[in-house]
Amino acid sequence: MVHPSRAIRGSASRLLAGRRILVGVSGSIAAVEVPKIVRELIRHGAEVRAVMSSEATRIVSPEAIEFATGHPAVVQLSGGVEHVALLGPGEGQADLYLVAPATANTIAKIAHGIDDTPVTSCASVALGAAVPILLAPAMHSMMGQNPAVVESVGKLRAWGATIVFGPTAEGEAKIASPEEIAAAVLHRLAPGPWQGARVTVVGGASREPIDAVRSVTNQSSGATAVALAVQAYYRGAEVELWAGALEVPVPSWIPVRRWGAVADLLTLARGRRAELERSAAVLVPAALSDFVLTPRAGKIASRGTPRLALTLVRAPRVLPELRRLAPAPTRLVAFKLLAGAGPEALERAGRELADETGADWVVANDVGTVGSAEANVLVLPRGEARRWIRGPKGEVAGKILDDLGRELANLRPVPTRPGPRGARGRSARPRPVRGGRPLRSAGPASPRTPSKPARRPGRSSA
Repeated sequence: MVHPSRAIRGSASRLLAGRRILVGVSGSIAAVEVPKIVRELIRHGAEVRAVMSSEATRIVSPEAIEFATGHPAVVQLSGGVEHVALLGPGEGQADLYLVAPATANTIAKIAHGIDDTPVTSCASVALGAAVPILLAPAMHSMMGQNPAVVESVGKLRAWGATIVFGPTAEGEAKIASPEEIAAAVLHRLAPGPWQGARVTVVGGASREPIDAVRSVTNQSSGATAVALAVQAYYRGAEVELWAGALEVPVPSWIPVRRWGAVADLLTLARGRRAELERSAAVLVPAALSDFVLTPRAGKIASRGTPRLALTLVRAPRVLPELRRLAPAPTRLVAFKLLAGAGPEALERAGRELADETGADWVVANDVGTVGSAEANVLVLPRGEARRWIRGPKGEVAGKILDDLGRELANLRPVPTRPGPRGARGRSARPRPVRGGRPLRSAGPASPRTPSKPARRPGRSSA
């Protein structure tokens, strides 16, 4: 019989295939969420084991954790020195130690080197062996504001730990969702060319106002843009989504900047020029208006207006401006949508768009897939033969990024010089170049809103 944990492995992605994740379960009521967290990690291909404090076993049974992971949970350290076997150097060492839920008590103990439970003993070994640590706190909100807890969280961040906060509701600092925790694990462990690179995704539909309440828009769900942002984050990129009108939700861990009309997008791009210049790639699956109009003040009365004539004029072009603001080596990826076009017409239109805008890649597709969960796109890298990518939009987005990432990986690295330690607690990584110009590395991600910084997963500052 195939264990249920094996039956679902890799059903979402293979990004964690071959990775070993150790989950430390401490004594919060949020421990009931751990099986869901474990299964989400397994769906991305991970091999998961777990250790539990005695308090955690009062809330969720070791048998439930064994069912979720496919392995017996460690509930007491023995002569087998399980904490060292699982996290110490050598064969079988975990790639990451996830403490979920992380109670105030457990956080304080780890920060002060106290290891009196299997969970805290594993943390001591992980810190000593430089195994990445990720903590998902869960506690009463007042406990989270305790200066001792705040100090402990700061200390753990300074040691390189990632802290993934969930929402605060009903007086509780709740554990992050299984999807958010899995995204943080994927982001932290991501290898390859996107790790630490900045990616800007421009998506959604523009809305050109007619008056204060009406607008002219294009048909777009924004699903492709959200999929690209999510898949780039999974691959370790520092992502920012510039979103017009969307019909799909954006995960909480993706920072968003909003725009409405084409003019608003251009204003945003010019104001974020430095971030565009630092981007390894700018991907633009947005449905942008080709025509705009001068809006009327207030609301046009419908009574007594049996006919309304609108004068549309050509909109300013966004892609050439993005190319100007983010010159090579930043990769500009444009998207071209046609209606009822065959492969040859799609390719011809895509190549023309690349020539007109300076885009490095064009991804072309037919309007028939708009709003669908599936995509069928023609990828046209400049100077290369066309290729088709078909499948669910998330998979198609991942394949586009993997193909583009291979192009980035083939660029020659620049030797680094000793300098101050970077935001991730290590020296700056080599940056690929083409023609002697460095591929710009990522800067810090921006908050979802200017007034309230988002509590996002990812590696914290050292």
